[in-house]
Amino acid sequence: MQSISSLNLANLLLDAVCIVQTDSTIVFVSAAFERIFGYKPEEVIGKRMLDMVHPDDLPATQRQAQSVTQGELQLQFENRYVRKDGSIAHIRWTARWLPDRQVRLAVAHDITERKAAESMQAVIYAISEAAHTTHNLQALFQHIHQIVGGLLPATNFAVALYDALSDRLSFPYHVNEHLPAPATMTLADDARYAEVIRGGATLLLTPDAPMAHALGGEHQPLYWLGVPLQTQRGPLGALVLQSYTEQGPYTDKDKELLQFVSTQVAAAIERKQMYERLEHMAQYDQLTHLPNRQLFLDRLKTALARARREQTLLSLLFIDLDRFKEVNDTLGHAMGDLLLQRVAQRLLECVRASDTVARLGGDEFVVLLEGGQAREHASAAAHKILAAFGQDFDRGPFGKHLGGPHHGLAQRLSGHQVAGGSLADPAFGQGNHRRGVGRPIDFGLAGAAGIQGFTGIDIGVEHPAHAPGLHRDR
Repeated sequence: MQSISSLNLANLLLDAVCIVQTDSTIVFVSAAFERIFGYKPEEVIGKRMLDMVHPDDLPATQRQAQSVTQGELQLQFENRYVRKDGSIAHIRWTARWLPDRQVRLAVAHDITERKAAESMQAVIYAISEAAHTTHNLQALFQHIHQIVGGLLPATNFAVALYDALSDRLSFPYHVNEHLPAPATMTLADDARYAEVIRGGATLLLTPDAPMAHALGGEHQPLYWLGVPLQTQRGPLGALVLQSYTEQGPYTDKDKELLQFVSTQVAAAIERKQMYERLEHMAQYDQLTHLPNRQLFLDRLKTALARARREQTLLSLLFIDLDRFKEVNDTLGHAMGDLLLQRVAQRLLECVRASDTVARLGGDEFVVLLEGGQAREHASAAAHKILAAFGQDFDRGPFGKHLGGPHHGLAQRLSGHQVAGGSLADPAFGQGNHRRGVGRPIDFGLAGAAGIQGFTGIDIGVEHPAHAPGLHRDR
């Protein structure tokens, strides 16, 4: 039987055998070196092995090489190398020192595919975890950006969401070093997004791709990689990566990687959207989209604590619509619903964004005013509301307008004047209640007496069947 030399035997191995000097200069590599690292043996003989190590792994690799040179046997050291084509190879090494030759003998086992599989599992877990732990969609998008950035160059990253009903595309998350987030647009306004979302296929544009230059405009990226966000209910939107330099080109392998990630991202976004819809339904009135009674009580408790801590005044305005039942009975529930929506909108226009307008139920509303330093603040807000309700209501699809003593619904103050005062005043919530000057707080809220001042408003709705005037009977 013909003998096989040790060097020929090394060339038959699937793992790469490497012999390097103390300074990491390569004196021998087996044939498998080309398969793993991309370099032919004759291309690397005389060059330093450390020069191919990934920069982030270089310090640890130098320490391990030093320990092997000192006689320590190395069995399972892992690091990364930059292949000839620029891709990353994950290597597990076994190495020892040959004192008689004054060289290190090492065997390189390629674990790149195993590392890729582990990364994918980690990505799946990270995206799923983000969907459960983030408080809102914006925080979820930020986490997804970080996760994708650990796999691919993602300096320029965007999440586009598609509304099939309106055929509109929005950009709730957009990070770009050159361009601001695009305005909401139709899907037809951008051929790239249209192809990705309508076609349901990943799109990679390079400088040679004709579509990349067809859009025109400044700061067009050299590379544009978009993947659809698909769900069982249809297209949700797209994930987009962009690169403006040759330093960050995207490849077909990147396409496959991002497409895999997009499946998990779409599921996470859909789950978060569903959670936010359910949360909104539990906290907001479905007709007016104002905070409901429960959310209002939560905000009131918080506001009470803050007012006590900061020694500021807190005001409540109670508003209801007299004879509202007659609107539903004579003009129909659709008109009644429309009126409630218009009332809600008008109330929101009268207060600050930091104030709370809530619908307690039926025709009852409440306004929570924070940060006032004087009782005149509540009175001013109340008078502003009354002035706003002195204007006619547009009927929208049901007709021209609602309002005015001769046209339909007259919104006016029931009682004499807007009143302000302290809950310590026994007049509030008692004798004046019938006149609409003050209303009791009947929410069962513990510690309500801590409110330092409040104003009650009772707005009457007059039906055209009645003569103009102030009506108190309900």
